[in-house]
Amino acid sequence: MLDQAQRLRQMAAKEGNMNKSQTAPKIITVTSGKGGVGKSNFVVNLSITLQKMGKKVLIFDADVGMGNDDVLMGFLPKYNVFDVIFNNKNIEDVIIEGPFGVKLLPGGSGVARINEITNTQRNNFLNKLSQLENLDYIIMDTGAGISRSVLGFVSCCDELFLIITPEPTSLMDSYSLLKAVVHFKIKDQIKIIVNRTYDSEEAEETYNKFANAVNNFLKIHISYMGNISEDRKLVSAVRNQEPFVIGSPNSSASQDLLKIANKILGDSEGYYKSNEAGIQGLFKKIFNIFS
Repeated sequence: MLDQAQRLRQMAAKEGNMNKSQTAPKIITVTSGKGGVGKSNFVVNLSITLQKMGKKVLIFDADVGMGNDDVLMGFLPKYNVFDVIFNNKNIEDVIIEGPFGVKLLPGGSGVARINEITNTQRNNFLNKLSQLENLDYIIMDTGAGISRSVLGFVSCCDELFLIITPEPTSLMDSYSLLKAVVHFKIKDQIKIIVNRTYDSEEAEETYNKFANAVNNFLKIHISYMGNISEDRKLVSAVRNQEPFVIGSPNSSASQDLLKIANKILGDSEGYYKSNEAGIQGLFKKIFNIFS
């Protein structure tokens, strides 16, 4: 895992020295210390919100073996990244187009078998990805907890979002995840979203409690992106496989998410990246880290 992080730091340094003249999508990884905190629900609804605001968004469901972004959007995909790499499927066979045009690329077991990919398969896959152009955001939904795959996807992003809840187990597991990120020197800045809160006061209290522990013991900068209110409509949305920003656009949760989306748009103004960017650049990093 240490070698993996070192390779990524070397790649990032190389890219930083290149001419930053080409606009490219911002890559956001969303993760959590434990499962069941609403991470995937956040990813799907944030992506739809950004798409509604005029941005072109691709979700990459990178939760190896346990991805459920497709289910939350009301789809049951027939293929995933594995089929593009190993079974010669085309990108258009795999990509799911969801509400308002947001795109979903299911990862499936393809990511877990990257070490089996030949150079020919790798190059063919990267060429197929060229069809996915003009994206503004690529949002990766990782598995929960600490694992090689989660830390690898954390390494690949421009920004890292960590979902926490007021539950003590969530705070403890999230702290452990950040401890691993610091140990391997993967990221030095992380943005926090507090999910399932009664109100903004509880959210700020939860964030402050978490921030105090992080600031006292870990050398990493965290910042508060906002909260999402607990809402009974969210439960209905998941059961009905309809994102809550569509079924209940005026709910507290939808309005909270809109505020977070506006912050993301504000942070992304004037965003540029090197020529080794976009969806192909992302997968080149993933191949280099996991192979």
